[in-house]
Amino acid sequence: MKTLIKQANILVKDNETMICDILLEDGNISKIAKDILCDDAQMIDAKGLIALPGLIDVHVHLREPGFTQKETIQTGTQAAAHGGFTTIMAMPNVYPYPDNVEVMKAYLQKIEQDACVNVIPYGYITNSEAGKTLSDMKGMHALGIFAFSDDGVGVGSDDVMKEAMLECKQLDAMIVAHTEDMSYRKAGSCIHEGIRNQQLGVVGIPSACEYAQLQRDLALAKETGCKYHVCHMSAKESVESLRAYKEMGVDCSGEVTAHHLLLTEMDVENENHKMNPPLRSEEDRQALIQGLIDGTIDMIANDHAPHTEEDKSKGLEKSAFGIVALETSFPLLYTKFVKEQQVFTLEQLVYWMSEAPAKRFQFHNKGKLQEGYDADIILVDTKHYHTISKEEFYSKGKNTPFDGISCSGFIQKTFVNGKCVYDVEKGMC
Repeated sequence: MKTLIKQANILVKDNETMICDILLEDGNISKIAKDILCDDAQMIDAKGLIALPGLIDVHVHLREPGFTQKETIQTGTQAAAHGGFTTIMAMPNVYPYPDNVEVMKAYLQKIEQDACVNVIPYGYITNSEAGKTLSDMKGMHALGIFAFSDDGVGVGSDDVMKEAMLECKQLDAMIVAHTEDMSYRKAGSCIHEGIRNQQLGVVGIPSACEYAQLQRDLALAKETGCKYHVCHMSAKESVESLRAYKEMGVDCSGEVTAHHLLLTEMDVENENHKMNPPLRSEEDRQALIQGLIDGTIDMIANDHAPHTEEDKSKGLEKSAFGIVALETSFPLLYTKFVKEQQVFTLEQLVYWMSEAPAKRFQFHNKGKLQEGYDADIILVDTKHYHTISKEEFYSKGKNTPFDGISCSGFIQKTFVNGKCVYDVEKGMC
């Protein structure tokens, strides 16, 4: 099947575009040029829209198997398509635990059956995410799993993390770490330890909870030569540490979420502002922005964390950590940082949300709108504003602090391997 996208705006530099046609054939981008003629192709009118490479998110919680009341592979990947994400990496904190070949095989089959975008799952670093003994990394790697994480908890033992890194070094795999030293956490801690937690009278989480374990991990990565990636950075000290180890030549990278770029501790009002790591100070937020700009932080990820309404209605101290983000991150970031404040160019934003993760995680033929690349493409309306409504989410999770915010940059169509999987007028295709 051939698809011809007509008169799309193609990003050429910064925020500059030119009008071109794009021919999709056999799952690939076969031609990009002006006035392409192809009589046997399905025509898509993209006039007034910007065509971009499909977005890539290396940090998503799909919740299935085990927690389908929160999300499923189907609803989570539909949310991804709705938000412009054509490739996502699924965190392993599901049940049964994907820490061995048998479970991973079944998990991969379920993904193949239910996903409407490309999904690459992580395997666990340790058995049952318990932080004590290594998972069957070698066996899972033979199935194509190339990145391992215990996301949701930090690996507390120095010896276990070193052993995991040595194993990953042998496999040419990557450790992807949620860094959290629980010795810094007090009972009931729920938001950043700073100004706002004192105003609200709740226990805070200090930045050292994140950066102390990150510094340990970076030292181990330097010692072992393992490829290392740190999840959802939130503290200025984390940025400084990553920068220092990159300068030493360590094979390390990092991500930041949209909500840590957009919000601070002073925005915290209710449970929908509760996430882990927490929203931190304005100084931290500025360090994250600068870290992206100077290349210390490599990419933007979402940490999409759907919960039930019951999970998120127990007050700040007892509600679950996390918010949904797949369906809102691109419009929010585009509107604030590109369109309104002009802190980033569109070229930078797309790089951080597509090309950079493709490069780091070695997704060949993805991350660029270029002939010969996979036909993972989104068409985006950057002219008109629309109000975010959680009731329009495809995700089962409605836990967002951004409900009611007016944005531009919403996705009109999403193509995965040349097939339209989302259309703003038709819904999921």
